[in-house]
Amino acid sequence: MVCQYSSTVVDLRLSSLLVCFRLLYLIFIRVVGWLVLLGRSNASKDVEILVLRHEVAVLRRQVAVPRADWSDRAILAALTRHLVGCGNSNRMLAWHYAP
Repeated sequence: MVCQYSSTVVDLRLSSLLVCFRLLYLIFIRVVGWLVLLGRSNASKDVEILVLRHEVAVLRRQVAVPRADWSDRAILAALTRHLVGCGNSNRMLAWHYAP
């Protein structure tokens, strides 16, 4: 009986330690993301906001499967050209060509 209790305590401590490490990792990732944003220009941030707003507008129009028409593709193509230096164009293109 004592062995089961001690293993439960060890499991709880290990679980708490893992939760603490995960929390610290998530905080670190968030801070690094904020630091990356500080290095970007206001123009690139504005373009990304426009692209994300357009994505939301397209997704709100869709019921089942998002389908972009030619005007959506033209807007995304024009705006993602400005995101090439930001590193977000791959994510945008992956969303754009997703089935």
